Amino acid sequence: MYDKPLPVIDSESRPYWDALKQHRLTLKRCQDCGKHHFYPRALCPHCHSDALEWVDARGTGTIYSFTIARRPAGPAFKADTPYVVAVVELDEGARMMTNIVTADVDAVRIGQRVSVQYEDVTDEVTLPKFRLV
Repeated sequence: MYDKPLPVIDSESRPYWDALKQHRLTLKRCQDCGKHHFYPRALCPHCHSDALEWVDARGTGTIYSFTIARRPAGPAFKADTPYVVAVVELDEGARMMTNIVTADVDAVRIGQRVSVQYEDVTDEVTLPKFRLV
């Protein structure tokens, strides 16, 4: 049983979560300005267009920022400490908050290359986490 908080899946984000269940990372891309963005939303945060499409992402990027959690963010995370919470800049340009999965949290550095790995946490939810390349 998965005892950590789960995302709220709504109509706007459902295609994202459905793709993750298939072990595919998808992003929205604006058909007007060409930029990708994350989190899923109805309007492009760059130009405010509603001409958006879902596209598959490569699943690779670099660590933009991170922190090492040495104290759990609640009882459900106690067994995971220490763990890395990071903002990854995907090769498509969008940034997303995630975890870096590594046995050596002290080896994590800004600018390191990462690739997605998928964690099937329930029948309905797969989480995208990243590992060092």
